[in-house]
Amino acid sequence: MLIPTNIAEGQARYSAQEFHFFLTRARGSLVEVETQLIIAQNLRYFSPEYRKKLLDNASELGRILNGLIGSIKKAA
Repeated sequence: MLIPTNIAEGQARYSAQEFHFFLTRARGSLVEVETQLIIAQNLRYFSPEYRKKLLDNASELGRILNGLIGSIKKAA
């Protein structure tokens, strides 16, 4: 939940610099989710195949988020 919340909060701020700050927080939250997925699979909450699918989705989100951060960084 923190990833979209940070993006929304940053977008509502008045400057590109603040938006950039919240986007980097969202990226940090995404890395936390990826870590939790690995831990959950190690605890056998789901299969390695399902973990791969979830991590692939997280990776795609990371690429999108990094692109947005890059576009905002120029203005920040």
